[in-house]
Amino acid sequence: MSSTDFQNARVALGARLRELREETGLTGKGLAERLGWQRSKVSRLETGKQTASEADLDAWAVAVGAPGQAGDLKSRLRGLESQQRSWRRQLAAGHRPVQDRYVVEYQRTATMRGYEATVVPGLFQTPDYARHLLLQNAVLMRSPRDTDEAVAGRMRRQGVLYEAGKLFRVLIWEGALHALICPQDVMRGQLDRLVGLIGMSTVELGIVPFGSRLPMTPKHGFWIFDEERVIVETINTELAYDSAEDLALYARVWDGLHGVAAYGPQAHRLIARARAQLQTS
Repeated sequence: MSSTDFQNARVALGARLRELREETGLTGKGLAERLGWQRSKVSRLETGKQTASEADLDAWAVAVGAPGQAGDLKSRLRGLESQQRSWRRQLAAGHRPVQDRYVVEYQRTATMRGYEATVVPGLFQTPDYARHLLLQNAVLMRSPRDTDEAVAGRMRRQGVLYEAGKLFRVLIWEGALHALICPQDVMRGQLDRLVGLIGMSTVELGIVPFGSRLPMTPKHGFWIFDEERVIVETINTELAYDSAEDLALYARVWDGLHGVAAYGPQAHRLIARARAQLQTS
């Protein structure tokens, strides 16, 4: 995490502290007196100029009459070091180290809920489809092209699909079935792979159809690991959230999309329709 990323996250934590104080009607001076602190400490914490300790956050939550917020505040504190990870720095040594980290993370995860709008998720990709995506990303990020090793790592990650007790509930917008980021024969193989996943005991694959009335318009894909943390990938950054508020927000988004998604035979038909269009184009 860069110094800028760290400071931005610290400012965000300070803003949340200030919000909790203002909800009580307390002034900064009044809160400081209640806590037995210098007024300057309250100011530094609220403006992100000082990093709070867990003891500070516990005391703050009690002082503003919201002890139940202590857990959320401490999650935000822990996130100062882990919330944002630049892809440029992560990919400095190539894609293989990132894939290896994902293998470990997925092995530790029992249940996962995810949504992707523009691409078939890595957990479901064929080697050929993955190779094209990783090559494109290496060109974009100007990172080392260790593509074969990265593809092998991504395939190792998929071993979790065959482990008893795992459950991967994945939603894909129908547009991802038509996004041609690879040759047509590769895309046909990828769509066949998706069909083969339908009915697996560890997979619940839903397709959000074109034309469905969306309860919201999510701007990006996301993954919820064991209802404990959310991972979001942007073009330049990987974001990790574990606060109760963020988890609840992404859970609501996933639930809304799940409500309009097609499963089983209906999902199969949507995939078959995308494949048929490839055959005739």
